Amino acid sequence: MSYAAEVKKELTGKIVSDEAAKSELAALLQMNGVVTLGTAFQELRVKTENPAIARRIFTLIRQSYPQQEVEVAVQQQPNINAKNNLVVVLHEGVAAVLDDLGVDPFGIDQTVPIRLINNSEKQQAFLRGAFLAAGSVNAPEKSNYHLEITTGHEGLAEQIAQLIMNFDLPVKMVARGGRYVLYLKRSDKIVELLKVIGATQMMLRFEDLRLVRDMRNSANRLVNADNANMQKVADAANNQVQAILTIQAEIGDLDLLPGKLADFAQTRLDHPSVSLTEIGAYLEISKSGANHRMRKLKALAEKIESGDEIDLDQL
Repeated sequence: MSYAAEVKKELTGKIVSDEAAKSELAALLQMNGVVTLGTAFQELRVKTENPAIARRIFTLIRQSYPQQEVEVAVQQQPNINAKNNLVVVLHEGVAAVLDDLGVDPFGIDQTVPIRLINNSEKQQAFLRGAFLAAGSVNAPEKSNYHLEITTGHEGLAEQIAQLIMNFDLPVKMVARGGRYVLYLKRSDKIVELLKVIGATQMMLRFEDLRLVRDMRNSANRLVNADNANMQKVADAANNQVQAILTIQAEIGDLDLLPGKLADFAQTRLDHPSVSLTEIGAYLEISKSGANHRMRKLKALAEKIESGDEIDLDQL
C-alpha cells in the first residue's frame, strides 16, 4: 500500500461531529466528479475504486441523513485488468441532500457554501474530504516532498487554496491539462496539512521518516565535506613538499637555510601528509608563524624555478 493510500485509510476511520460530517461529505461529492443522477433526481450514485472511501461516503451519509436509504454496490468492469468500481447509491431525498450540502447536481457551480466552512472544524473536514477525493502525497523516503489536491473547477480550487492558507500554509496553484492543482513542496508544511486534516499517525510517520532521511543526508554531507577537506590538506601538503624539494635540489643541504626556515623545511619533509597547522604544533609556533615561513620557502622555490639569483642570507 502506498503512503498516500495509508494516509487516506487513516482519514476514513476518523470520527467527526455531525456538522463536520456534512462538510467532509460535501467535499467528497464535489471533488469526485463522478456524481450521477437518476430520473427526476430520485437517485444519486457516487463511484470510487477505493473501498475505504466508499465506506466513508456511506458512513457520512448515514450519519448526516439517518432517515435516507443508502447502499454500497459493486460495479463490475468489462476489462479484466481494471479495478471494479464501488458505487454508493442514495435512493431518495436526493435533491434535498444535494441542496443541504451545496452540491450543484449539474456540476456548474462548484463553489463551497460559507455555512459549510464557517469555522475551523468544518474547514478541516472539507479539506479532509477534498484530499480523500482528489489528493495525493509522496512518501517521505522519496527525494522530492510533494502533496497535491486537484479539481477541474477554478473557483473551487481558489476556495480550497484559501482554506489551506487559513492554516498558515503557503499553498501554490497551477493549471495543468485543464485541471487546477494545489500543491505544497516543503516537508514541514506537508506535515502541518496532514495534521490539519486529521492524519495524525501518518503525520508522525512522515516526520520520523523525514528526520531519518535528513539525518542520513546530513551525515553524507559531513562525510563528503571531510573527504574534501582531507583532499585539500593533502594537495596543499604535496605542493609544500615539492617546493622544499626544489630548494633542496638547488642548494644541496637544507641546513644552509637560516635556522628557523631550515627546521621548518625539514619538519615539513619529515611529515609530508599532515596539515600546516600540525607542522606549526610540532615546532611550537603559531598557525600564522607556520604560514609565514612556508610563504618564504615557496617564494624561494619560485625564484629557483624561474632561474633568478637567490641570496640565502637575505631570507
